[in-house]
Amino acid sequence: MLFFYRLIINLIFLVSPIIIILRILKKKEDPKRFLEKIGKFDNKNKNNNLIWFHGSSVGEILSIIPLIEKLEKKDRVKKILITSNTLSSAKIIKKLKLKKIFHQFFPLDANFIVEKFLKHWKPKAVFFIDSEIWPNMVLRIKEKNIPLVLLNARITKKSFQKWNFINNFSKKIFNKFDLCLSQNNATSNYLKTLGAKNIKKIGNLKFSESSSDLKDRSNFKIKKSLKKKKIVFTAISTHKGEELMCAKVHANLKKKYKNIISIIIPRHIHRAEEIKDELNLIGLNVHLHSSNKLIKNDTDIYLVDTFGETKSFLKLSKIAFMGKSIHGYGGQNPIEAARLGNRIVHGPNIENFVEVYHFLKKHGISTKIKSYKELEKLVIKFKRKKNYSNQIIKKLAYTGNQILLNNEKEINKYI
Repeated sequence: MLFFYRLIINLIFLVSPIIIILRILKKKEDPKRFLEKIGKFDNKNKNNNLIWFHGSSVGEILSIIPLIEKLEKKDRVKKILITSNTLSSAKIIKKLKLKKIFHQFFPLDANFIVEKFLKHWKPKAVFFIDSEIWPNMVLRIKEKNIPLVLLNARITKKSFQKWNFINNFSKKIFNKFDLCLSQNNATSNYLKTLGAKNIKKIGNLKFSESSSDLKDRSNFKIKKSLKKKKIVFTAISTHKGEELMCAKVHANLKKKYKNIISIIIPRHIHRAEEIKDELNLIGLNVHLHSSNKLIKNDTDIYLVDTFGETKSFLKLSKIAFMGKSIHGYGGQNPIEAARLGNRIVHGPNIENFVEVYHFLKKHGISTKIKSYKELEKLVIKFKRKKNYSNQIIKKLAYTGNQILLNNEKEINKYI
């Protein structure tokens, strides 16, 4: 199986110039840094005493920021390399005011590029985040006797079925991890079946909060723009069909309440114009966040069409609808929205976050809906509760702090 995997990866490398050009044209690739993915690395931050974290995209990277902030304060940690696959995650990392970290794009998992990457950076310890598992990289890391940890591990049922289909190969990969820190029981069971040896369920790092979150509870520019409006709810990571559902809720509430606004943050921001046209057709006025203009008095929907600003809106909101739960499969992670004081509303499709939603439901933080009528009733109900946000924040703060401390304790063994 490894032979076929390496054959496929090498074929991808041969056509990678075409793939990268297409991605650059679609603005999904950095035209100045794309060579990092095929073996050209930054020399300015080279250090023989660095630790390395790798996460796929924005969500994975943001989940480890509280942990990175703690590691930055340790004298024995000189440099922290963070790699990711996406342009959006690179932009997020660039905004962080942390002195020891720097970013590179994760290289293609071709054997000769992996070898070049490891020889260049010489990481003291490696931490893969969530479900980022690359066979060639894993095998090479362990050949060099570098400690390897799967951090905040999450294996979905769909992902498990794919790995389990090639079980013998999977065991050769998963048993290379020195430690797997699991988010939930399902992941722990999947990891055990796939051959992982040292598994500890600690919980989801997304419950933790970075110090920058604590210092800045709102984005003043956005708050100033919205100060004349009453926010009804924020819809996050919505998929096609869910924006229209939320818009219908707003249209009905508009008949009962004055001066209200709803915030929609689509999963794929390139759909912004399409969404705007769709909502205009039902008589709603839409303001695009990227316009950088103050909203008009008759604005109904504030459509966020930029990366990395979800937190700023959640800090101003009290109710959050989680997308991909009505239209789509698996749902989206509600932890960040809840941690920032939002009552969570979601559809029935939450297969990828069952234990998280169970935890939130147990603490009276989340509610399931099946239609826009149910969403409308819940918005009206929770709109009246004044101090509910502070109650949610307090409930989750302790949980997040314990998870963060436990992760730090385990990681200290390898740095």
